[in-house]
Amino acid sequence: MLPTGPDGRDGYLAFVESHQHRLLRAAYLICGNQHQAEDLLQDALLKLALRWASVRNGDPAAYVRAILYRDAVSWWRRRRREWLSATPPDRATHDRDGALRLTLHDALGLLPPRQRAVLVLRYYEDLTEVATAEALGVTVGTVKSQCHAALRRLREAAPDLARNARAGQGTADLATGVEVNP
Repeated sequence: MLPTGPDGRDGYLAFVESHQHRLLRAAYLICGNQHQAEDLLQDALLKLALRWASVRNGDPAAYVRAILYRDAVSWWRRRRREWLSATPPDRATHDRDGALRLTLHDALGLLPPRQRAVLVLRYYEDLTEVATAEALGVTVGTVKSQCHAALRRLREAAPDLARNARAGQGTADLATGVEVNP
């Protein structure tokens, strides 16, 4: 499948080892379920392996992220009526903002898939509007409108997030993205 050598199998394995954790976090934020995120990432890495020769000299991480987001949207379209239970991750987090994280997680779960994907790409992956539009296969205007609508829905669904964002605007600790377009 992959030729051996620095740019073949070894290069692919080095890429997977160095990027898998960040890509898994992105997949989890998009779908909200650890097991589904692992499946999405596994499928995306398989697709990358099949195209490694043509992708390796470009930006393979961007290629995998685009696969993750498009496959997640395809999955949502196929299973619109099925809702997975919202269970906490298997690992316990040790941070003082646990309640805020849970509130944000619950609020993100209320968003439609496209709005959630736009927020994750824009504020978690820190992509530009143009890069987000390319990753999702939509126009920049769609990214802007979906982002605006998603932030408005987050503020309505979780007013605590907006209050915490306004209170933290003067500090460098809180960078949730909720404070954008108040």
